[in-house]
Amino acid sequence: MRSALAPISRAMRMAGAHGLGLAAFAAGRGSPTDIRMAFALRVPRSNEIAHGGIIKLQHLQHAFAESPFRFNVLYLVSSRLPDGAHVLAAWAKRKGAKVVLNQNGVAYPAWHGPGWEQTNRVNSILLAAADYVFYQSAFCKLSADRFAAPARAATEVLHNPVDTKRFVPAPSRPPRPVTLLLGGSQDQRYRFASAVEALARVRGHGIDARLIVTGRLRWPSDRTPRADAEDILRGAGVGEHVELLGQYTQEAAPAIFNRADILIHTKYNDPCPTVVLEALACGLPVVYSRSGGVPELVGDDAGYGVDAPLDWEHDIPPAPEALAAGVMTIRANLERRSAAARQRAVGRFDVARWLARHESVLQGLLATS
Repeated sequence: MRSALAPISRAMRMAGAHGLGLAAFAAGRGSPTDIRMAFALRVPRSNEIAHGGIIKLQHLQHAFAESPFRFNVLYLVSSRLPDGAHVLAAWAKRKGAKVVLNQNGVAYPAWHGPGWEQTNRVNSILLAAADYVFYQSAFCKLSADRFAAPARAATEVLHNPVDTKRFVPAPSRPPRPVTLLLGGSQDQRYRFASAVEALARVRGHGIDARLIVTGRLRWPSDRTPRADAEDILRGAGVGEHVELLGQYTQEAAPAIFNRADILIHTKYNDPCPTVVLEALACGLPVVYSRSGGVPELVGDDAGYGVDAPLDWEHDIPPAPEALAAGVMTIRANLERRSAAARQRAVGRFDVARWLARHESVLQGLLATS
């Protein structure tokens, strides 16, 4: 039944996008010079569950005037596109508004499987239509150029931001075991399993360590992911040292980071994860798979990268032994690494710098209208 209704549902979504685009076209674009933005979707408040690309829209919403219809900039994030984004972009350009695309990663064979071309179709149209493209990392540009389409307009790499006034290190570290944090949402089983098995190996070296896991457990499984996770914990013998925290709001996020000492980021080819930036801002060094855009974020002194080849056909999980070695290396000089993490976040990724760059680019675009 679901597949039979899919074309009807898709037609209804496209009709809705055309209606919204026509209403925006009829409303005009207001001021030709003052930045007035539209996102074409609802942006959650900071006290609501939110993650991924939507967080950037919260920053933009606070910095610039939002006008759902009388806008002169339509701002789209590739990982959180509204229904009919390409239709909305076409209507926006018809009324003389600028279309700006914030480009995350794209679908490719390893994580998507067959059909990645169709998944990338709308993204490819937007890359060709946008008046400006912000790539979230050099890796994002590499993957988009290869599997979607090269942008036709001006582009730059602008890494995701973090509010370093909200995400700050804890005033002091209370006595506790070495605490690892597996942040984000757990959509791949290997991410969870690699972190748990790394914890078991760290503890096997006589180090008192524990692990906090955030986000949804929702990887494909014959049973529930929660039941599968409990089997992984039992198999590793560390169940009593792992806390499954679940989802959290942006308001609650800094306190969660302050409960940990090291972020263990096990995702392969992650394009530009905000969770890594939030960890750095809170003074958490990062042990990670040296793949995707994460090496661009962490650099040399703020973490430990586990070597990984670039492979578009297969996900390559980081070996638990190598992750454990990274944890022990960081632990041996935790104070210095923590300071380096904080310094890197403040110096390179603060949201004020990110917003200032947006203002400069957007004003330049509007000046050419």
